[in-house]
Amino acid sequence: MDHEPVRATDPAVADALEAEVDRQRDTLAMIASENHVSRAVMSAQGSALTNKYAEGYPGERYYAGCEQADVVEELAIERAKQLWGAEHVNVQPHSGTQANMGVYLAMLDPGDRILSLELTHGGHLSHGHPANFTGQVYDVEQYQVDPETGYVDYEGLADTAAEFDPDMIVSGYSAYPREVEWERIQEVADTVDAYHLSDIAHITGLVAAGVHPSPVGISDFVTGSTHKTIRAGRGGIVMCDEEYADAVDNAVFPGAQGGPAMHSVAGKAVGFREALEPEFVDYAEQVVENARALAESFRERGLTLVSGGTDTHLVLADLRDSHPDLTGGTAEEHLADADIVLNANTVPGETRSPFDPSGIRAGTAALTTRGMGESAVREVGDLIADVVDAAAEERTDTVVPEVRARIDDLTDEYPLYDGGGGTVFE
Repeated sequence: MDHEPVRATDPAVADALEAEVDRQRDTLAMIASENHVSRAVMSAQGSALTNKYAEGYPGERYYAGCEQADVVEELAIERAKQLWGAEHVNVQPHSGTQANMGVYLAMLDPGDRILSLELTHGGHLSHGHPANFTGQVYDVEQYQVDPETGYVDYEGLADTAAEFDPDMIVSGYSAYPREVEWERIQEVADTVDAYHLSDIAHITGLVAAGVHPSPVGISDFVTGSTHKTIRAGRGGIVMCDEEYADAVDNAVFPGAQGGPAMHSVAGKAVGFREALEPEFVDYAEQVVENARALAESFRERGLTLVSGGTDTHLVLADLRDSHPDLTGGTAEEHLADADIVLNANTVPGETRSPFDPSGIRAGTAALTTRGMGESAVREVGDLIADVVDAAAEERTDTVVPEVRARIDDLTDEYPLYDGGGGTVFE
């Protein structure tokens, strides 16, 4: 990475940037919402478009000098339409949460009713948690996963919808490892005359590659993040039918945001272009195969998995059966010491604080970007289990250094931003 221009004016920030590159090179990123973008995406996000205000939309800006901003945004939109098959796309949201905000503002009034999955069952803050604006502005009721299977309780969802009579049903989740039956939820939405918003923040890339069913063309609105499994510029996206286009666009700007972050839109455009290459399908398929390998490794080591496995890029382990006295937060801390970076996560039926919950969530998108296949990922699963066992038995002093040494070997074998290894960094 070229941080010399920064170093010339701000050595402290340059040191932090270089240390962050080293951290990413020397650790395994397994937070399911993280990935590694290409140098091309980073270059676009660090481009001169960071200087340009472009309030409005292509051809209808409030300021002059937006000719190239228009080109870039139109490229991002057209590429998104190709990837997901959407009629209308807005690429301006600064994040997945703000993409959701745009849909809520477009279609709901304060006090309207939202039905969404409970956070501890795999939902997201922006789907109605009381700490988030959605829970403060709208009347929210929540459905759950089946406690026996770990799958969405679709019958319970239907029953709750019939009783609650929501104005909008939200599907799509942040800690749910299984395929989502979009059509089934849409049938419920039709029955109660509600809008249906599908938030594919985590699985944008899997949907684009066709390795997860798509809600586009089924749900009224589809939102997502553009920096997770799709591996593009950091931000959000809204997709919908043409009949909702004006309402959504007006809600995003001027309703929820001012000027778009055009440098991030450029990163989205470049990342979408990369995702249109045939190799991206291979990548997405490998992400899922790697997640299944990770799940198999966990099961073999005695960890209980929510829903018993995965269909996506993430695995959610409930430590209460195998390690009842170990919290997810403690496991996360010791794994970070071993250079494996994942996150503690709530699980269905959570009995602990969300700040130190009972589960750990691990994703394979970034490992796959580094070039890892199932064999390497299974070994990583074993190493995670080694640390978890050691943390429960209070013997991390010996185990963590051993695991860290092996992670050092793996990061050397699958290098990042070194001119070799990975799928986009050759």
